[in-house]
Amino acid sequence: PGAWPALSPARGEGKTRQVDRPVRTCPDPGMTPAARLQASIELSEAIAADSRPADAVVSEWLRDRRFIGSKDRRHLTQAVYDRLRHRARLDWWCERVHLGQSERSRALAELVIVGGHLAGDVAQLCSGQRFGPEVLSPKEKTRLEKLERAPLDHREQPPEVAGECPAWLLPKFGPEAAATLAALATEAPLDLRVNRLKTRREEALAALVADGLHPQPAPLSPLGLRLTGRPNVAETAAFKGGLVERQDEGSQLAALLVGARPGMRVIDFCAGAGGKTLALAGEMANKGALIASDVLEKRLERAGERLRRAGAHNVTRRPLGSHRDPWVKRHKAGFDRVLVDAPCSGTGAWRRNPDARWRSQPDEFERIKALQGEILESAARLARPGGRVVYVTCSLLPEENEAQVERFLAARDDFRLVPIAQAWAESLGGAPPAGAGETLTLRPEIHGTDGLFVAVL
Repeated sequence: PGAWPALSPARGEGKTRQVDRPVRTCPDPGMTPAARLQASIELSEAIAADSRPADAVVSEWLRDRRFIGSKDRRHLTQAVYDRLRHRARLDWWCERVHLGQSERSRALAELVIVGGHLAGDVAQLCSGQRFGPEVLSPKEKTRLEKLERAPLDHREQPPEVAGECPAWLLPKFGPEAAATLAALATEAPLDLRVNRLKTRREEALAALVADGLHPQPAPLSPLGLRLTGRPNVAETAAFKGGLVERQDEGSQLAALLVGARPGMRVIDFCAGAGGKTLALAGEMANKGALIASDVLEKRLERAGERLRRAGAHNVTRRPLGSHRDPWVKRHKAGFDRVLVDAPCSGTGAWRRNPDARWRSQPDEFERIKALQGEILESAARLARPGGRVVYVTCSLLPEENEAQVERFLAARDDFRLVPIAQAWAESLGGAPPAGAGETLTLRPEIHGTDGLFVAVL
């Protein structure tokens, strides 16, 4: 009912038309299936044309279209992220039948291959009516008919296509590549971390149940809760009250392995938006000094609201000009614990950021590798004698993980590895998960977490 703003520019216009919305006198029925399809294509095109991560583009795109209801927003986001997870295989099939590799082609092919629709069904959606996709051409219909009953996975697909991975990056995953990439192509669960500053896990679980959710204790983290589906956690009283924070279970474990305790001096050297800083504040019970530093000042600023909601009062945010900022030299040997959550390829987080795999470039990968070593070397200056540096990446590539630690230790005689079994027993109690050695690599196909590497030095 009523006139909605156009989801795409009118023919001959350079921008979206602005149309006043009338006052509604009945509930919004939502978008038609055809309008949803066209909107998802346009959103995919916006992501492809933007250098920013997909989540930032999606947030801005939806913010500019507030007339889209919550159910349609969830549908569009899911559709777009699913296509990013299937992109290489969809492109392989599109090329095979000469359908092309545009965002429209991928969307239409996915309707047939993944959604099980017939080409005739797709033709009905592509009717050219208002807000819907343009009419299906005869060639498109013929080529979509060839995709009917085609499986998404096919034995003739090369490993990089089957694994949804850039060809240059595939060998870096090692012998476990197939299983790891298969797990990284799935959707990540929604994990929450209980805020020890305000509650315990049992109380937070009960509060979420009262909010209508159905969490379960996470299998590895003593602070973790796991939810199925994609409920709007941000609207719950438990989240608004600071009882829980969104954080993958693997990241929770990394923060716990820092071994922060009340009264210590601790620094989160690459704090970003403050996810691990919040976890460290909980372990310190607001006692002692906790510094959140980063070269991206705006990201640190965004951590402010999260810190206030969590009730974290012992945190000082410290922007740095670079990892060699003079501030680091002035505070040499001043901290009991130094967390280095280093910038990396992000391969371990591909379940959450499926677009990241298609943005990876060889020259950028080499630049980040060099930067990791420089950051670790600089941050290590902050650790006092007897203190610890915890090196973390959300990568599954040995070049960014074990190789960096080995290179660091080979150049330093004042550091050694603390075995993960020891760090785990001290921080969490009991034994670490299967496969842990001197360092810890968490894998989605084994542990159900994001891919994560932790070394305690």
